[in-house]
Amino acid sequence: MPGDTTFNGTSSGGTAGGGRPGRRALILVENLSVPFDRRVWQECTTLRDAGWTVHVICPRGEKRDTEPEAVIDGVRIHRYPLRAATGGPAGYLREYGSALWHTARLARKVGPVHVVHACNPPDLLFLPALWLKRRGARFVFDQHDLVPELYLSRFDRGEDLLYRAVCALERLTYRAADVVLATNESYRDVAIRRGGQWPEDVFVVRSAPQTDRFQPVPSEPELKRGKPHLLCYLGVMGPQDGVDYALRALAKLRDEHGRTDWHAVFVGAGDAFDAMVELSRQLGLAEQVEFTGRIPDADLVRYLSTADVCLSPDPRNPLNDVSTMNKVLEYMAMGRPIVSFDLREARVSAGEAAVYAPANDEAAFAGLIALLLDDPEKRARMGKTGQERVGGELSWRNSQRSLLAAYAAACGVRGGPVRRRVGRRRRR
Repeated sequence: MPGDTTFNGTSSGGTAGGGRPGRRALILVENLSVPFDRRVWQECTTLRDAGWTVHVICPRGEKRDTEPEAVIDGVRIHRYPLRAATGGPAGYLREYGSALWHTARLARKVGPVHVVHACNPPDLLFLPALWLKRRGARFVFDQHDLVPELYLSRFDRGEDLLYRAVCALERLTYRAADVVLATNESYRDVAIRRGGQWPEDVFVVRSAPQTDRFQPVPSEPELKRGKPHLLCYLGVMGPQDGVDYALRALAKLRDEHGRTDWHAVFVGAGDAFDAMVELSRQLGLAEQVEFTGRIPDADLVRYLSTADVCLSPDPRNPLNDVSTMNKVLEYMAMGRPIVSFDLREARVSAGEAAVYAPANDEAAFAGLIALLLDDPEKRARMGKTGQERVGGELSWRNSQRSLLAAYAAACGVRGGPVRRRVGRRRRR
């Protein structure tokens, strides 16, 4: 069986990221298809350019990324059918069980690799990673979400048995990992403090917008539906994403500020989509608020190029306060001013490209929208600041260097042979 072949994963040399002819990496993803998952796709192409042969195992998409097998720009993608969870914990058990079975099946097909790179959620992919580690691979844990905080923020069930279970799975994932990729400094702190990782084994690889995808085009006034201003939300619509906060803030913008000089468009989908459409009706916003669902990139760029103000209404909760929101970076790449709640990592990302309402204060959020609508010069300054940040300190170029350094460390390039890590996880 191909997957039973073993080899030594150490390296005595090579280029940045351990890249050299014959180096093979396997990236595991469960919650999105590839290349639709933009962060994972950027990592794939970075590794490919550094000399790695890259394989990806991921679910099939519903409307795109539907082929079981594909080779795209030199990256080999293996996809499996997956039905998203419904019906509570039993649904997630079915989803994750199916994903693990397919991942193990396809990993055997891929054969031996030097690095297995697992992207959470869920924190279950350490299981196939451990199987590959026993065959000589190094394990890179790419922590996209803090799953314990995600559980608390999404389900509002407190620290119950399931919460303790996801904490245990996170601990097991950290313990298995040779190197951890964190999306920001807050996540890095968690990996060190809670995960027991040595600081030199945790690398910040920030998500960054693809600037070739986000290029402004001329504004299209017809998208404003006859209003002077367009407000725009881009992103997932789940229970923790704050679309309900945005809608209630827009109702206050109308009722408390007397502002009806705007049209709002909400771009994206998620399991709260239907509930948010219904909430807009209940608030009497159906004539001023448009829900597009997922749309092609070209249409997305048209809306963002026309928008006067972009909305980042993620409420403060255990997850959002320490997470980097992709939509914030994408708004910045398009030169759009942002209204956000005051979250720790939102300030780190946006800086002066956003204005910040006190956490979860919908009335203050509405007031800041009104303030920006009345100040085009401030909007222009904020937009320019955002573009400069995305093109500089927050650019993917910096993340590329960190990703390749992480792979070099995992392969032992950093300081000679791979250090033995047995028993070193419990630092405290």
